[in-house]
Amino acid sequence: MLNLPNPVHDATTTSGSNEFGDLPEWDLSDLYTSDDAPELDRDLEWLEDACASFAADYQGKLATLDAAGLLDCIQRNEKIEGIAGRIMSYAGLRYYQLTTDSVRAKFMSDMQEAITNFSTPLVFFTLELNSLEDDHLAGLLAADEELGRYKPVIDRIRAMKPHQLSDEMERFLHDLGVVGDAWEKLFDETLAGLEFSLEGETFNIEGALNFLTEHDREKREAATREIARVLGENIKTFARVHNTQAKEKEIIDRWRKMPSPQAGRHLANHVEPEVVEALRDAVVNAYPRLSHRYYELKRKWLGLDQMQVWDRNAPLPMEDTSSVSWADARSIVEEAYGEFDPEMKALAEPFFTKGWIDAPVKPGKAPGAFSHPTVTDVHPYVMLNYLGKPRDVMTLAHELGHGVHQLLAAEQGEMLSSTPLTLAETASVFGEMLTFRKMLDKAETQDQRKVLLAGKVEDMINTVVRQIAFYDFECKLHDARTAGELTPDDINAVWMSVQGESLGPAFDFVEGYETFWAYIPHFVHSPFYVYAYAFGDGLVNALYAVYQENPEGFQEKYFDMLKAGGSKHHKELLAPFGLDASDPAFWDKGLSMIEGFIDELEAMEA
Repeated sequence: MLNLPNPVHDATTTSGSNEFGDLPEWDLSDLYTSDDAPELDRDLEWLEDACASFAADYQGKLATLDAAGLLDCIQRNEKIEGIAGRIMSYAGLRYYQLTTDSVRAKFMSDMQEAITNFSTPLVFFTLELNSLEDDHLAGLLAADEELGRYKPVIDRIRAMKPHQLSDEMERFLHDLGVVGDAWEKLFDETLAGLEFSLEGETFNIEGALNFLTEHDREKREAATREIARVLGENIKTFARVHNTQAKEKEIIDRWRKMPSPQAGRHLANHVEPEVVEALRDAVVNAYPRLSHRYYELKRKWLGLDQMQVWDRNAPLPMEDTSSVSWADARSIVEEAYGEFDPEMKALAEPFFTKGWIDAPVKPGKAPGAFSHPTVTDVHPYVMLNYLGKPRDVMTLAHELGHGVHQLLAAEQGEMLSSTPLTLAETASVFGEMLTFRKMLDKAETQDQRKVLLAGKVEDMINTVVRQIAFYDFECKLHDARTAGELTPDDINAVWMSVQGESLGPAFDFVEGYETFWAYIPHFVHSPFYVYAYAFGDGLVNALYAVYQENPEGFQEKYFDMLKAGGSKHHKELLAPFGLDASDPAFWDKGLSMIEGFIDELEAMEA
């Protein structure tokens, strides 16, 4: 079954326009030169034939293959994944540049439908692989070293064995996937098409959200109310998308006998449910020590009796309001990466020079930021929406971390390069930490240090506290959907049930904020993805502590971890650093770094 690459969406970022210098845009020609390129036609023809011949050669025969035969089978499947991934990467990236363009939307739909039709005969592959006897398969893997290299991906496929349906049902669900994609596109197109009127101008969702970081409180309030108004006018559409997708997931999970709505994500991430729950519980228990305590400090800095939701991402009164040019942002990140290791800077350079980044805000462009790995014989592409904020510099560092990770993991090949989501945030958050430390070292005054520390704490709260609150929202939403259709008010109530708990008593919540779940793309594109952010932040905090304590030889072990891609379990990847995510104390160690920053901020007030 095809495992096509997906972008890593980051929803808590800001975005921008080209007033900050010569902002780069994508050159997609490394994939295809156009939607009617002869190379694209050639690959579509090859893919159709390759899928048909693969099925003819192997269907009903996997149990008869020797080690060399199974290796050939897997490598043929891998090449099919690579060509299909190239086609869909091009179609998807082109669509994300202008989601409101019906021609691009149609092209992506047509490519998805064609590939689904071509690949339906391949559904047997994972089904038959899962039907092999354990001892027989173990013997084949032991008999051929190159075949044995694929054991991690085979183990992940076989983890689904208890949840596998009949061959006919699996083919049906494979074909039906096109319908689920249509609901995702409806969400994307609706969100990208929203218009927000502020200060006599019209903005997209990213432009409107950017007002929430303005110094002027009246502007922040006006933006919040306008966002609430527009989301409210479209809330029935967003509720329909969430209802449909949650119900579709519930039906499939029920047929597959999944023990919980989250179980499929945990299996895909190759992470134990108890590890995720230990993370979730550690963060929720730490809310009073983290977000509640920090926002009480911020309330005092802003001189407010009570904060409103439009104050959550407000800049501090002493914060410099000047914008960061694109050239300066690049310089800061490259310097931070280079001081850690020159190889890391060298890996990041072509993103800036070869059209691998799309940075400006444009009408119809997808919101947020992501790094798309495309396929292992091309390279990743990074999307930003750059507005010259200090947080945009951190977003650049974050996405380049993803890109560097994806470049290094590419040597594993299509089937082993994809890192489970729990570890997919490691390099991105580590890149942010390097950049933050570099900016902190350059701080010349107490106020500059305070602003940087506060900004980092807010980013960490957004990455840990906010994402675990998102995870709880999803858990409650999917549980509630099992009892029947959810009205917009029902979903609003679920959203508000986690917001007060996570943000704390410093906040009031303006009427209309209850709809703000509607613009978060993760809930639609990657259900239960969000805990990966908190996992990654806690993991990186622990990793960085190891780096500070003993930097000798750290870089080599770090690059080895990134190069492993999806070829190792998180226990194996963390063992060289003396870390174990299954230990509940591991998460407290990571959270203690955030507490330490808040301690330093409190000490500045003494």
